[in-house]
Amino acid sequence: MTTQHIAIIGVGMAGVVCARTLRQAGHEVTLFEKSNGVGGRMATRASEFGSFDHGTQYFTVRDPRFELALGTVPGLCKAWSANAVRVLDPNGRVIEAGLTGGERHWVATPGMSSLVKAWAAPLQEDGNVQLQTQVVKLSADPLKKQGWQVHTEGNAGEQRVFGGFDKLVLAIPPVQAGALLKASGLGQLAQALTAVQVDPCWTLMLAYPQAVQPGLITIGPQWNAARSTHHRIAWMARESSKPGRERIERWTIQASAAWSSEHVNDSPERVSAKLIKAFGEISGIRVTPAHAEVQRWLYAKTAQPLGQSHLWFKAQGIGLCGDWCLGHRVEDAFVSGLELALSVLKKR
Repeated sequence: MTTQHIAIIGVGMAGVVCARTLRQAGHEVTLFEKSNGVGGRMATRASEFGSFDHGTQYFTVRDPRFELALGTVPGLCKAWSANAVRVLDPNGRVIEAGLTGGERHWVATPGMSSLVKAWAAPLQEDGNVQLQTQVVKLSADPLKKQGWQVHTEGNAGEQRVFGGFDKLVLAIPPVQAGALLKASGLGQLAQALTAVQVDPCWTLMLAYPQAVQPGLITIGPQWNAARSTHHRIAWMARESSKPGRERIERWTIQASAAWSSEHVNDSPERVSAKLIKAFGEISGIRVTPAHAEVQRWLYAKTAQPLGQSHLWFKAQGIGLCGDWCLGHRVEDAFVSGLELALSVLKKR
């Protein structure tokens, strides 16, 4: 087998799964990520009151390949007792319950980012993960036949060129992937992305340390997770109810796609105030939180997927993957990254 060098842009679930599969097959991979850590939306935010899973809240396991892969990190993922998730009206009344049909909800411990970090560890030990490095252009490598160069820019504005790649993988949201392809003179490869739609999401993180003081009954509702029909809020989860988390009462609240789209450019302060008010209306928690923080995800939940697990342009040696290819579940990202890697490995 001839060892190939493959550049992978994006270190979320899809990118890391693709990279580890190619690495296990004996190829060299180099990963590029504009943020300062791996995981993408499998994200965990630390605070003085405990952590928040401010991106992906949980995952389910349906594909046997995903189940097999989880077996490589025994004990890292645990079932979360949110199976009886409710649907609430804008006043917090239950209008539907037991939606999941008994399907288990799983979380990584001690935070959702832990799973991708565990799978990415060998890649980082190889020294082949370039963090805080944004890819701004792709170009043909003049020193390698049918090879590629990756042009990057660091957080401080420093520019570098990495060369010698046989293949390229774009494991980033479709809007970003399309923009990069067009900037590289490869706009024809982006045509399939025009129908894909990924909605934004504002996420609010709240902490109530007073709720665990001696003699004070835990505040708020008795459920751990709920969907909501309130026009501002789509999802709420009690972080302290998840396995392996800190005891302090903490909530993660995700705004609806419609509201997030309407307010996508609002200030964090305005968004926080409006979501705190809505959360109080639904949950009954009207105590001022000791900690309130928001995160804007520009590309959060797939509204219109590609409809296939990945894109592989064999003639150019360029592939695209991500949960947006199939849907918005963690498992969709896993399957997309895996199947793209298998396409790259496939002989003629």
